[in-house]
Formats: sequence, structure tokens, C-alpha cells
Amino acid sequence: MNKTISILGSTGSIGVQALEVASKLGLRVCGLSSNVNIELLEAQIRQFKPAYAAVMNHEAAQGLKIKTADLSTKILEGMEGFLHLAAIEEADIVLNSVVGMVGLKPTLAAIAAGKDVALANKETLVAGGGIVMEAAKAKGVKILPVDSEHSAIFQCLQGLNSPKELKKIILTASGGPFFGRSRAELAGVKKEQALKHPNWDMGAKITIDSASMMNKGLEVIEAVWLFGLPQEKIDVVVHRESIIHSLVEFADSSVLAQLGLPDMRIPIQYALTWPQRYPSPAAELDLAAIGRLSFYPPDDAAFACLPLCREAITRGGLYPAAANSANEEAVALFLQDKIDFLQIPELVAEAMEKCGRSGSFTLEDVLAVDEASRKEVKYALFKN
Repeated sequence: MNKTISILGSTGSIGVQALEVASKLGLRVCGLSSNVNIELLEAQIRQFKPAYAAVMNHEAAQGLKIKTADLSTKILEGMEGFLHLAAIEEADIVLNSVVGMVGLKPTLAAIAAGKDVALANKETLVAGGGIVMEAAKAKGVKILPVDSEHSAIFQCLQGLNSPKELKKIILTASGGPFFGRSRAELAGVKKEQALKHPNWDMGAKITIDSASMMNKGLEVIEAVWLFGLPQEKIDVVVHRESIIHSLVEFADSSVLAQLGLPDMRIPIQYALTWPQRYPSPAAELDLAAIGRLSFYPPDDAAFACLPLCREAITRGGLYPAAANSANEEAVALFLQDKIDFLQIPELVAEAMEKCGRSGSFTLEDVLAVDEASRKEVKYALFKN
């Protein structure tokens, strides 16, 4: 396939799988990047020989320059390096798979450069959805979802004739490792338990988000921006097997679903090759072997992050940005054993109330709320 890609976050789970897809399809890679994992990034550079690579951390970037001195790849660093990779002229599409708010500026840089964006960085739309979608529309570029749920919806909507035909979206959630537990039973759970996802192999932050159902709440906000529906028309159903990746219901009450084994290479590949499909490295689905598909309503009392996200997007403005940044900080603290699992939604709710506001906003406003929300979480920890 004749396409050139630039990957932001190439050493993470999504980035590694994207390079596997690229290798199988013969895609050219012009840019690779990482935060600090220069050992893996060096190996990727030697295999794919990109023109540029970027490292966010200064010391790590200097180390990579020494390790790759025998190669022609130019090593960049910091946010400026990521922005360069996002707008690199050779790229036909930019895959943004970095984790956290750091992905927002590169997404906007890619759009400004007229690049289609394969988006795995959910914070981009959660915190700055209005800005991002308006910019994409103005430049005529595509935002192609990489999340398995949003990819499923995107695939089911390919034959949509008019937005009026779409009645609602149904996002599926695995329920994570704590499905079925009451709020009381979640008290005192440890990070080692929260990191044991039953179906998916993901990075630490997104795995904790799955355990708290924050991940599904963020996906509701993303879906509002990607598909133009209010949150009340976006349902969530717990589907333990992670075979149905999401569904859409149309005006005539017919429902379409996208099914497949829980393998991120499928949505990654579809985002990179859309609108074409090609053979995938993922295994085929055998429904007879699966045998049974189960569905349950989410427990909003035990997992408060999901209703908090619904509240945030309903209130609009900077409330989603505040919720997102507070959650990032809270998850980091949980992974450091500094707070309990149930404190995550509590800290998110506090930051929303103190840092969020309704109405229109700019990129500078989003960045200011990001900083304020993180400080609020740290301050709340200090108070306690």
C-alpha cells in the first residue's frame, strides 16, 4: 500500500501495534517518537529508517542522538519535536497515540498542516473537542478514530445517508477487572489488581481508567464530538467478552454492530487504510467457539467516573477538560500508591467544581484549566 505515516507515541502499545500493521502492509514510516523509551525507539528507527524521530525528555533525546549517530535519522526533542512530526510534509496521515493532554497541540498541528489524523489520544477530543473538530472541518481533514469502540461506530456508519437516520450510539464496556463489585468492595483495591484487565493488553493509565470506568466516560465525550450526538443519545452497556466493540441504532430501530476478537490491530489498520480494507494480522472470529455474549447495565453507584463524565459534557465548556486533567493526575497518584482507588472520582468531582466553567473557550483556556485541575488534585492530596 502506498501511504506514508508519522507516529506520535511509537513505543506505546498502540504505536508498537501500528508499526506491526505498517510492516505487514508495506507502509512507509517518516516519523517516530517517544517520551523516554529510547531503547525501543532506537530499534524502531533502525528497522523503519524514518527521516525524523522525536523524544519528549531532553536527557533521553541526547542519549538517542549518541545511540543513532551512525544513522541518517534526525533526532528532535520536546514538544517542538512532536509538533514537527505532526506536521511533517512527507506524511499522508499522522497517528497520534500519545497518552494524555500532551497530545492536544500535536493534533492541532497536524490538522493545521492539512494531515488526516488517526486519533488514539482521547484527551484531544475530551479536552478540546470543539476546537479540534472546528479546525478539522475548516481544513477539510479527517479525524479517523483508533479506539476500538469509536472505530466500530465509524465502521457501522459508513453507509449512513443522512445524520437524521442515526438514532443513538451504544458503546460497549468490558467492565474491567472489578465488574460486579459494589462501591464498598472497591475500598482498598490495589493497583496490581486494577492493572489486570480481563481482555485487553494496554498501558497502565488506560487500564486504570478501564477499571474505574473513566475510560468509558471519556469515550462518551469523544463520541459526542466525533458523531455529533448529545450524550443522552449515547448509551453504555457492559459486554464482558469484548467481542462486540460497539453498536449503532438507526431511525427504523435496526441495530448494526462491529464484531471481532479484542485485537487493537484491527481498528489501527482501518484508520490507516480507510476507506480500503486489507488482510489483517488479527485472528478470525469464531462465534461458535465464543459460544455466548453477555450484556449488563453499568453500575454508576460503584463506578462514579462514568456519570461524572456525562455531567461534564452536559455542562460543556471546560468541564470535560477539568475532569480529564484531574483524572490524569489522580491516576498517576494511584499508581504511586498515594491515594485509594475510590479517591479518583472524588478528586475529579472536586476539580470539576473548582476549575470548570461553561461557555466558549480557546486552546489557552484548555491549557490553563489543565494546569489548574492538576494543582487542585495535588492540593487536595496535601490537605488530606
